[in-house]
Amino acid sequence: MAFWEDATWDSRKDVRTMTLSADEIVQLSKRYTLYDWSAQSKVAPMAVDRAEGVYFYDVDGRRYLDFNSQLMGVNIGHGDKRVIDAIAKQGETLAYITPFAAYETRALLGQKLATLWPGDMEKSFFTLGGAEANENAIRIAKAYTGREKVMVRYRAYHGATYLTANLTGDPRRWANENPPVAGIVRVFDPYRGSDRPEDTAEQALDRLEEQIMLEGPETIAAFILETVTGTNGILIPPDGYLQGVRELCTRHGIVLIADEIMCGFGRTGEWFAVNHWGVVPDLMSTAKGLTSSYLPLGALAISPAIARHFEDNVFYGGLTYNSHPLSCAAALAAIQVMEDDDLVGNAHRLEPVMRRHHEELADRHPSVGLHRNIGLFGILELVEDRDTMKPLSPYNVNNETMVAINRALLERGVFTMIRWNGIMTNPPLCITEDQLQEGFEAIDAVLEIADRAIGA
Repeated sequence: MAFWEDATWDSRKDVRTMTLSADEIVQLSKRYTLYDWSAQSKVAPMAVDRAEGVYFYDVDGRRYLDFNSQLMGVNIGHGDKRVIDAIAKQGETLAYITPFAAYETRALLGQKLATLWPGDMEKSFFTLGGAEANENAIRIAKAYTGREKVMVRYRAYHGATYLTANLTGDPRRWANENPPVAGIVRVFDPYRGSDRPEDTAEQALDRLEEQIMLEGPETIAAFILETVTGTNGILIPPDGYLQGVRELCTRHGIVLIADEIMCGFGRTGEWFAVNHWGVVPDLMSTAKGLTSSYLPLGALAISPAIARHFEDNVFYGGLTYNSHPLSCAAALAAIQVMEDDDLVGNAHRLEPVMRRHHEELADRHPSVGLHRNIGLFGILELVEDRDTMKPLSPYNVNNETMVAINRALLERGVFTMIRWNGIMTNPPLCITEDQLQEGFEAIDAVLEIADRAIGA
């Protein structure tokens, strides 16, 4: 009997109630579906059953604290019925319509976002996710300026399409540069690694201005950067840096694109991270927290000047699922939940609480070399020793120690992202102080593995 035949029919609910075991779910998933960023023989997925609040549960009933909001996107927490009901209600009346149509949910979401976007940004372009938002941001910037080059940073991640993988600065781009996308110019950001001092805003801006001059400012269409870098280390820019980037871009007619796909929608204790520094970009890409990842949706915020350009000039871009009704309904509901429950305020209030936990771990564990957080966007960087600040795991490597830490955290019921020498601390914005402590107590216990590895 095939696995899928081993099921019972629940006539009361009129749904098929599956009875697959965890092993069967994993076997079927690995046999018939392709996992991303992985050699398929190495994949060992968890068979997940359900999720609620800041927790999710595997098929065997084991509970896990979601300390990374999955991929830094489930900002309101899992299973919020207010969002699920909004999706269902939309599906009853209009599940899909061509993006050339107008309908109420699209209109209301556009209007709502206009009240949230920074500064005088008003118009939105909807996509299926973050990569498409960034891809279309580059297309718009080139069309608007008539220029070809795009400046990006080495420690950036902007997506996994061919263009956005090439915009990405980290090693994930290497296998995708065949051939490299033409016109991409890479620059350094202020962070240089745990074993090197961070540049001041003035140093970083001086280097950036020199690179703009050497490239020819009249050839550069856009500079795209994550306002606060996500998977490459929760890199918070020094005060003055973003303001200086804004001034340089304005002076040279370069479109400033802020990628807020991870750091937007409350993650940093503001609706958008650029608000911390009073900077208004020309284009701003969002996704993830827009729907709290309940359904795929991206949105690109557009400045009035660029929006006016396309009043009489054709925008040569489009997506079948632009402004998908179900996703727009999810976004409206997720934003309402954030407002009703003051989740942006909760991220702001818990920022010093997370910082205190970081500091206490650094005091107790010699393996903790650096820690950073802004709102509920945080990381611990582990080092071999604090004199040299040599990373405990090299760049682009999760060594045996970090793998053991990840395994030990899962055994203690805590899920987060372990990347190179970093432990991410990015829980849903609805988390309480007690739940936050629960996560850090587990991290405290498993850091003994790192301490032993460095002989402490």
